[in-house]
Amino acid sequence: MIEKPKSLKNSLTKWIIAIILIVIYIWAFAGIKFTGIKASAGQVVSSIFKGLFHPDWNYVYLPDGEDLLRGLLDTLAIAILGTVVSALLCIPFSFWAARNMSKIKAISGTGKFLLSFIRTFPEIVMAIIFIKAVGPGAFAGVLALGVHSIGMLGKLYSEGIENIDWGPYEALTSCGANGLQKLKYAIIPQVLPEFASYSLYRFEINVRSATILGIIGAGGIGTPLIFALEARQWSRVGIILLGIIVMVTAIDFISGNIRKRLV
Repeated sequence: MIEKPKSLKNSLTKWIIAIILIVIYIWAFAGIKFTGIKASAGQVVSSIFKGLFHPDWNYVYLPDGEDLLRGLLDTLAIAILGTVVSALLCIPFSFWAARNMSKIKAISGTGKFLLSFIRTFPEIVMAIIFIKAVGPGAFAGVLALGVHSIGMLGKLYSEGIENIDWGPYEALTSCGANGLQKLKYAIIPQVLPEFASYSLYRFEINVRSATILGIIGAGGIGTPLIFALEARQWSRVGIILLGIIVMVTAIDFISGNIRKRLV
């Protein structure tokens, strides 16, 4: 007798959720204007796939100019530097935002608000701002990734600090250790593996983001990619996309194995 009302309530809840989702989808598709398919669409799609499946292997290495390898190395360098900058700069922000590092909640609250504020700006917006400030190139890409990543890494770092075991800290306190010694021997050894794991995870994200930032002039493989797209050089687009796929897949595999050993 007790199970029937619960079953009816669960069923009703599922139906309400399903109706809400259907309404949202209908509302979303209602705002899309379908203008039809152009007569040349088939020819364009055919050319794109023909170029993608017949990549320009000569573009992999060019002795006298920009090529795929140089573009991928630039992208990798931008991602590495951006991750290193953010991983170091976000450490004080993470201790600021951690609730267990201050007795006054307003202090950690302001830190969390600042990290949330930084995360609201996408990498592309950051890159446009820094391109206007320092000019187009890889330096703007590094600054964009570095500043944007502070918001995410700072949040993850602060959560790692909040989950530490206070046993070693209290033991050092009873032995008369000062604040610096307690930080060095009780807190940092606990959070360092998590910090490294989060930094590697953010590095994977930054590699993907760095390939996009070049499209707006922030350096990396995105710059020759947008040039090839504008010139309709589909075979070159194919080899660039293939290079990006190989690089991202290899980095994900290596980084994933390292993170499994750290945590």
